[in-house]
Amino acid sequence: QLQLVESGGGLVQPGGSLRLSCTASGSALGGYAVAWFRQVLGKEREGLSCLSSNSAYTYLANSVKGRFTYSRDNAKNTVLLQMNSLEPGDTAVYYCAAHRTAGSCSTMARWYDYWGQGTQVTVSS
Repeated sequence: QLQLVESGGGLVQPGGSLRLSCTASGSALGGYAVAWFRQVLGKEREGLSCLSSNSAYTYLANSVKGRFTYSRDNAKNTVLLQMNSLEPGDTAVYYCAAHRTAGSCSTMARWYDYWGQGTQVTVSS
């Protein structure tokens, strides 16, 4: 059973940076598509990025393009989300998710079977 744990969230001033990590255990992450989502209380979960198992298929939301980058290291069973130029509107709980498949990924939350517990990111002066 795949388990995901996010880390790296916290409080940062506008314009600052954070790097979120999602570490998998229980199974090799290499056979899974992975994604990052965020959610503000009372709103739907927003898909930010996804990577297919071989990183051949990728997606990054327009809302974070140019500020966020993401990567995966299958050897370390880790997915990273580097967030730069953070804005107050980026304040949310950030989640990583995984779905066992090859060759594709999605930013639809219902597509994913495995979720981390989330990490809070707060952007405020």
